[in-house]
Amino acid sequence: MPTNAPGLLDEVKDAISLRTVALIAGVLLVQVAFIASYVGAFHHQDPRGIEVGVVAPAGQADALAEQLNGIDGEPLDVRVVASADEARAEIEEGDLVAALVVDPSGTEDTLLVASARGESLKGAVQQVLTAAEAQQGRTIELSDVVPLQDGDARGMSGFYLVIGWLVGGYLVAALLGVAKGARPANRNRAAIRLAAMVPYAVLSGLLGALVVGPVIGAIEGSFWEVAAVGTLLVLSSATVTMALQVLAGTLGIGLTVLIFVVLGNPSAGGAYQTELLPGLWRTVGQWLPNGAGTTALREIIYFDGNGASGPVVLIAVWAVVGAAVALAVTALRDRKADL
Repeated sequence: MPTNAPGLLDEVKDAISLRTVALIAGVLLVQVAFIASYVGAFHHQDPRGIEVGVVAPAGQADALAEQLNGIDGEPLDVRVVASADEARAEIEEGDLVAALVVDPSGTEDTLLVASARGESLKGAVQQVLTAAEAQQGRTIELSDVVPLQDGDARGMSGFYLVIGWLVGGYLVAALLGVAKGARPANRNRAAIRLAAMVPYAVLSGLLGALVVGPVIGAIEGSFWEVAAVGTLLVLSSATVTMALQVLAGTLGIGLTVLIFVVLGNPSAGGAYQTELLPGLWRTVGQWLPNGAGTTALREIIYFDGNGASGPVVLIAVWAVVGAAVALAVTALRDRKADL
């Protein structure tokens, strides 16, 4: 008897639409981009322009600075500092990464460093200067001016805290989009959804600071400043995710992952500090919330917040622009619908 049962090809077409194929292709591209970005950023250190001071007798200081600035690849940006005390103060304030203090009466010089600026960065400076000193028959003794806190192994706690906050922000925005639609029904709904992010972000900031501080003991002090940075980071990733969903629908979640995970994390200066990253990652890292947040926390926790204001303002700008785009695009769609 004849049958109207669909064939295998019809079943496949019904089960896997062109939209499904496009989504799978998009996931594949994100996966490849993830691999390329992380391996590209971390497979090889490329130190450039590390700010180092030189303290030496008047007749030697300028020549030594010129010699170190002439090292192949220009890994160092060296300038003369008047005294060891001044060099130590500049390192404590975050203005210098390290300083080489020459002993005119011996062959062993002192390298002042700050582990708090990053273990990878400290190691790179030590490696470059040890090699340069060895060529002159001299050695180096290390002195850590700003050491890491006991609970902050390799200075990575702040970086992981930033990742956690950013993940929380884009996940909550993405889940709201899945539950209630990627694009809010009207401008009022968009405003309500954005407003709902605020208490979530505040609570996230407080809980993150509580966990890494009093609970685990990874970071000591600056509780309220750390929590405030966390609040801004969660708001930035949440509002940007919402803006991208309003612009691109469900695909906006993938764009968020590209910004915050694929590009943002390896360029943030956590595992390898900015001065050690290859060109692309060095260029964009501190313009993204990941890098700005990592720098802000490092400055707050270890350097009395001296260099934190710029990164904090940048994070706030991301949050404000994300909210503004979400509201503006939704309002524009409302206006078109009313015509």
